[in-house]
Amino acid sequence: MSRKAAEEVSKFLSYVLRHEPQAIGLLLDSEGWAEVEALIGGAAREGRQLTPELIAEVVASNDKKRFALSEDGQRIRAVQGHSSKTVNLQLAEQQPPAVLYHGTATRFMDSINQQGLIPGARHHVHLSQDLATAEAVGQRYGKVVILKIAAQDMQAQGYTFYQAENGVWLTDHVPVDFLSPL
Repeated sequence: MSRKAAEEVSKFLSYVLRHEPQAIGLLLDSEGWAEVEALIGGAAREGRQLTPELIAEVVASNDKKRFALSEDGQRIRAVQGHSSKTVNLQLAEQQPPAVLYHGTATRFMDSINQQGLIPGARHHVHLSQDLATAEAVGQRYGKVVILKIAAQDMQAQGYTFYQAENGVWLTDHVPVDFLSPL
């Protein structure tokens, strides 16, 4: 499969597994899992041809590891980034590293300087452990600003951190006091 085709399938999977499963009549359980056959059927009704093999290839090759297949390959889910309030990934609280990073664009900085980092339509604020990932994320939105988050200081103040299966760090909110631009 070409890189472009894999990217299109990945974007479609992100859309239906993270945000709008009802767009193709897909049901997610409380932990975000959907039946692969139901996903294939819903996609077909929308004119998209998916196979279990194609889905497995996209899951395996996705550089951000956005998706997971069950051990038997019968179910799939997005590992983080949901906007659906009915999904609870059952993540356990984790001890974060001293510093985490968040990539954003300059046009969002006025809002961030007023209210900190907020999840928007998602369940959590997404943070990375390395600068390269933060920069790649921020580039999607315009001129990049990398923010350094004092994660252990936040945790000492009672903020909770989780880590998704793909390594993305998650928290409910990052107040301005714990942010500094690089």
